[in-house]
Amino acid sequence: MFENLTDKLQRVFKTLRGQGTLTEENINEALREIRVALLEADVNLNVVRDLIEHIRAKAVGAEVMTALSPAEQVVKIVRDELIDLLGKDTARFNFASKPPTVILMAGLQGSGKTTTAAKLAAWLKKGGHRPMLVSVDVYRPAAREQLKVIAKQVEAKLYEGDTKGEAAGSALVERLAKEARREAVIMGCDTLIVDTAGRLHIDQDLMAEMESLKKLLSPQEILFVADAMTGQDAVNSALDFHKRLSLTGVVLTKMDGDARGGAALSIRHVTGQPIKFLGVGEKPDAFDPFHPDRIVSRILGMGDVLSLIEKAEEKLDRKKSEEFAKKALLGDGFTLEDFREQLKQIKKLGSMESILKMLPSVGPFAGLQQARQNIDEKQFTRLEAIINSMTAKERRNHEIISGSRRKRIAAGSGTTVQDVNQLLRQYAQMSKMFKQMGRGGLAKSMMRGGLAGMGRGGRQRFGR
Repeated sequence: MFENLTDKLQRVFKTLRGQGTLTEENINEALREIRVALLEADVNLNVVRDLIEHIRAKAVGAEVMTALSPAEQVVKIVRDELIDLLGKDTARFNFASKPPTVILMAGLQGSGKTTTAAKLAAWLKKGGHRPMLVSVDVYRPAAREQLKVIAKQVEAKLYEGDTKGEAAGSALVERLAKEARREAVIMGCDTLIVDTAGRLHIDQDLMAEMESLKKLLSPQEILFVADAMTGQDAVNSALDFHKRLSLTGVVLTKMDGDARGGAALSIRHVTGQPIKFLGVGEKPDAFDPFHPDRIVSRILGMGDVLSLIEKAEEKLDRKKSEEFAKKALLGDGFTLEDFREQLKQIKKLGSMESILKMLPSVGPFAGLQQARQNIDEKQFTRLEAIINSMTAKERRNHEIISGSRRKRIAAGSGTTVQDVNQLLRQYAQMSKMFKQMGRGGLAKSMMRGGLAGMGRGGRQRFGR
């Protein structure tokens, strides 16, 4: 997400790096380029106008820090203004003082509302809550069945209710909603997520039904689910829903497929309501709380290392990682068995491309970002297949792997002898590097928790 905007802003900042001082002339030139970049990213025109004027006022005013270079001054100002635009603080989730907390999902058909409802249930479960799902979409064929399938995937409770013999309409919708809330109380569920019907466009019937549900359930959260790839259409729809329902927040879906990001940069300014979550893929855990400062860092090419650390803390086996570090750095080195385990750990974080996207695109990391497009994700699978084709004895002691053994391993893994040789070379290089690090004293500082504790100090919890 935001790839196009990031590339254009990086070019603007690169031009400014050649300037000795900030003048009205080079500020105006930079602002023209930033305006074009934002408009091409499909940011709302009024949002662009306000943002540019705020940046201009700060750039030519007394707030400029003389200790910074012209490029650094502009980057800081743009960063501060983008964070203001998106909301300085992480959006909080509203929970009822007396359970269940009712969350009403709103949005147009095709926005990903049903999938988002299940993802939200999975996120709540991870935080120690006991969510229940219910679909009151009695109009769209198989809508309720779809939620049933996804609820099973995330192992969340679902209230199905009996709809046989009853005509689809507002009376049935309200009965299902009331019964689901009663069932949530009986089952000890502290949150009820209500997946509502959508339409291809906003109409009176849709809004009337949503207003009736709001009056009936008095929800703590009314979340508008918007497809980020529809750009300003998503922004306009969110505004229409907000006027009728008083939304409490927005969930932007399909952000992984949106290279422009205009909806994300417009929707809060236009509606006044915070973005609370981002849908970044199809899997149940591809659902992230929205952190404005981290998103702005990614837009400006500064990466999102905090989110990467949090993902590592969540996905990786801490004990196994520490054992590997201790063995590789302080012991006699690591075996191919250990190497295979580390490959499995890395794969838990997602694709290498998604990991590299979280690293800065400037300074020493610039080369990594440029190489991102050429990464062969299948390489990890090939490496694991090669190690799997070895015997336990070979994995423990790579030095016994002779030429004939390499041919057997290649045949068993569906690769070539050259692939096996390359793996063994990479393994030997890594082993040598770790031993050098261990002798240099880095190992002891890591064992004291220097790296292991990086994420805990600055970690932010969402709505807890």
